[in-house]
Amino acid sequence: MTLTLDQLLHALKGAGEETRLRILALFKSGELTVTEIVSVLRQSQPRISRHLRLLCEAGLLERHREGTWIFYRLSEGKEQSKLVKSILDFMPYDDQILQHDQERLSEVKRERDRKAAEYFNDNAANWDQIRSLYVPEQQVEEYLLKVTKDMQIEEMLDVGTGTGRMLELFSQNATSGVGIDLSREMLAIARSHLEQKSINHMQVRQGDMYDLALPDQAMDLVIFHQVLHFADDPLAAIKETARILRPNGRVVIVDFLPHKIEKLREEYAHRRLGFSKSEVQDWCSLTGLNLKSTEIMKGSELDIAIWVATKK
Repeated sequence: MTLTLDQLLHALKGAGEETRLRILALFKSGELTVTEIVSVLRQSQPRISRHLRLLCEAGLLERHREGTWIFYRLSEGKEQSKLVKSILDFMPYDDQILQHDQERLSEVKRERDRKAAEYFNDNAANWDQIRSLYVPEQQVEEYLLKVTKDMQIEEMLDVGTGTGRMLELFSQNATSGVGIDLSREMLAIARSHLEQKSINHMQVRQGDMYDLALPDQAMDLVIFHQVLHFADDPLAAIKETARILRPNGRVVIVDFLPHKIEKLREEYAHRRLGFSKSEVQDWCSLTGLNLKSTEIMKGSELDIAIWVATKK
């Protein structure tokens, strides 16, 4: 399917203005909020909101509301996405204006990362306790073992490994495994934890969920255990996971269903307030995965879902 002439004209008109081109240039990596774009471009929020509305109407951006926050991202899964990616390919990022925008964007992201890192560092010692406040962790772990019991796991990856608990859980089922995390403090705890348990075939290292530094088709099992709600771009993380997954390998995602508890952003540095079943289904469709099952677990305040997807 291709764009109609009217759709093409509408999309090009949407992009054909300096501020809107500058906005599009910011989206080469991840989602952004209105506030973040305002901080970068240093224009009024009503003006930026108007430009974002026009870009969405042109099919070049998508918006997603979560509580009091609105996230914007490049269009995915339709013909306009090809057009906007082509525009980004031709973007003159060496232009002085765009360079300054990228520098300010880096500052915004560094501040965001600093706040998240402070939280992780402050809570490294009791991270497992924090993650189990909503649904009993034993219930989650029993289900994870159940949905993978038929697998022969030669290699597994735990994304955002934290204290290394998932590596310990699967240590009897996997030949070898690796856990990645950006926080050195969390990795230090994970290493100590695994050493105390004499789990020598599981390793941890510093790594980025968007760039796993692993070869294609390297893993049988990948786990995201309460990690994606911290991610700037969950879809990009799932796409990178699909790349390193072996045929018939599995991805297991444990995370919150949509909720409205804003304090998780304010106090716990959550980027997203959960994910809907349809959103996860879309991620799978866009990255060559087949969503096989969704398990809902009811918590006292928040509900958790466990999604299991396979490589097509």
